[in-house]
Order: sequence, then structure tokens, then C-alpha cells
Amino acid sequence: LSEARRQPPDVAIVDVRLGGGPDGLTVARRLREDRELPILIVSAADSGEDLRAGFAAGADFYVTKPFAVDDLIVRVEVLLRREGKSASLVREVGDVEVDEGAHSVTRASTPIDLTPREFELLCALTRRPGRVIGKRQLLSEIWGHSQGRNLVETHMSSLRKKLEAHGPRLIHTVRGVGYVIRG
Repeated sequence: LSEARRQPPDVAIVDVRLGGGPDGLTVARRLREDRELPILIVSAADSGEDLRAGFAAGADFYVTKPFAVDDLIVRVEVLLRREGKSASLVREVGDVEVDEGAHSVTRASTPIDLTPREFELLCALTRRPGRVIGKRQLLSEIWGHSQGRNLVETHMSSLRKKLEAHGPRLIHTVRGVGYVIRG
């Protein structure tokens, strides 16, 4: 905590179970009291009560162990982007170009108007082309929680329609697993 006050980080990754001092939830609360700082909590505890406690302590994301390092990195990138601390990233998958910095999407050079959630879904997929991303992971990454799977399906359906109005299907469902974008 003293180091974070002396030299404030861009993002704090806090484990709930810290040894030799206050627990991670206390650390998150204290960090949040000092300044508006993006906080990602990691924990082996995954009950609804644990999640609520983490978010009540000030977490922007709550990641349960075990987790893939790529997933943690993506969440940190999201937090940095929200704070305006990452450079503009342009990604291409097939004939779709996503410019995260400009918040724009084109397909075959045609601009496509997306809602903020549709844009976030597309960004999540284009950051990991060819990799299947589960609904629960998308909920956590985009909405900050893992409840309400119909949210993903509803927004994904709308996103697909907008993209497919200008070309063939790029976003595919992997039944029982999640979604993948392939160009």
C-alpha cells in the first residue's frame, strides 16, 4: 500500500489471500480510497458471496483461480484501455478491421455501426482470433460479472447480423463452449 501511494500503478492486481498483513479485499478497499484505480482481484474463492465481496471492495474484475495467463492479460488490457493508457490497436480478421482507439469497425471498407457492447464483444474476439471464448468469460470481461448468459447471446446475435449484412459469417458458435472468430 505504501508503494502504491508513493508510485501509483496503472492497474492493481490483488490476490484475496495475501500473507503477512491485510487480506486482499482490505488492500483493494484502501487502494480505492486513495484514488480511482483499476483493480483486478484474483482468488480461488468463486461463490456468489465471494464475488460480491470482491466487487464491494472495489474490484473492476474478479478472476478465479486457476486462470489462463492470456485471460488475465486481456483483462489488464481492457482496464488500461478504459483508463486511456493504451495505444490505439487496429486488428484485422478476414475483411473486418477493428480500430479500438478510434472505436470504429469496417467490413470490406464499409463502416459498421455497433453498440458499445457489440464493439466490446468484437474486440474480445479479434484479440484472440481462432480461439474459442466461453460465454462466462465474455460476461466477466465485458459486463464485469458471470451471471446472465442470455446477455452474450442477445448481443452476439445482433453483432453477427450487422457483420453478415456485409459478408459471410466470421463469428461461429462452438456448441457448449463459446464463440470464435475466424477469417
